[in-house]
Amino acid sequence: MMVRGVDNGVYDRLGGSWWDETSLLNVLHGSVTPGRFAYFRDVLARQFGAGAAGLRVLDIGCGGGFLAEEFAALGCRVTGVDPSPASINAARAHGAGRGLLIDYRVGVGEELPVPDAAFGVACCCDVLEHVSDVDRVISETARVLEPGGLYLFDTINRTRTSKLLAIKAAQQWRLTRLTDVAFHDWDMFITPAELAAAGVDLANIDAVLYQGEDEVARGNTSAVLGNPTACVAWLARKVAGFGVKLEAGHLILPGSCTRAIDARPGDAFRAEFAGLGTVTTSFS
Repeated sequence: MMVRGVDNGVYDRLGGSWWDETSLLNVLHGSVTPGRFAYFRDVLARQFGAGAAGLRVLDIGCGGGFLAEEFAALGCRVTGVDPSPASINAARAHGAGRGLLIDYRVGVGEELPVPDAAFGVACCCDVLEHVSDVDRVISETARVLEPGGLYLFDTINRTRTSKLLAIKAAQQWRLTRLTDVAFHDWDMFITPAELAAAGVDLANIDAVLYQGEDEVARGNTSAVLGNPTACVAWLARKVAGFGVKLEAGHLILPGSCTRAIDARPGDAFRAEFAGLGTVTTSFS
């Protein structure tokens, strides 16, 4: 299957060879697993301490199961999703051979076959530069993550360096290329700014407010004039009449998406925004 200039059909044609060390899929993906997962393991330790065992983890675009098996070996409850049936079959067979219980499912990132708010961690590596709708994949990931859930990902930045190394050297130049298969299309690489803007519907973000460990309020950003961006636009027009100009970097408090809660000295609050993250504050 071709997505723009990327030959995603290679994952079906070679899907049975993920764990063969002579396979192109193993060279391109398996070789980076140790370094990648060492970083992820450090992030998990900072986020969850010693409590990683039992975490529900979704591996989006799991391929042959390299990262899914690493999470499972930590004691996580892992679900792996990939559009390639051949890759899923290879992942199931290898995981079963190691005695790992991993729930593998055929599916696409744009329509994940899992329920809402079901996972504490979502992992998405070497995937976003292959999909037809990045915004949809990010939105779906936010849907399936618990409030305050952790998103682990990597993708390739669209720079001159990435064009030289990932396209020219790896795929096109005869003397240096690893393959002539179109694993990547430089136009589908994603800049940090593009990724930050993807999949975020500011008009429909669920929020949960905690006082200490107790949930005290729930709400949605639609409560802020239907859309917080509309509120900011209104404010910009209003203050312009007084000669004040809103600029990038200004901190704007457009309104509340939950009911107001009284705060007293010693109180600590945590607000969790679905798909965005967590904000904490305390009063002394």
